[in-house]
Amino acid sequence: MLSNAFFSTVVRVQSDRGHKVCSDGPYRFVRHPGYVGVLAGALLVVRTALEDRTLRTALAGYADYAARVRYRLAPGIW
Repeated sequence: MLSNAFFSTVVRVQSDRGHKVCSDGPYRFVRHPGYVGVLAGALLVVRTALEDRTLRTALAGYADYAARVRYRLAPGIW
């Protein structure tokens, strides 16, 4: 968002603001850097689930711990 003054949650050409192509900052390397956080978040959820499954089966006491501490990443969510 610092490199792209036209970054928005809505996909539209902002003609009223003089919208132009942004090719600075992370846009030098990828066209949609704003979605990297979503990708990283998805990978973190998968990694956490796999790690939790491994620890439940291979680490003594982890199943009891998991029963006491319900959430994996975000209290009240998951």
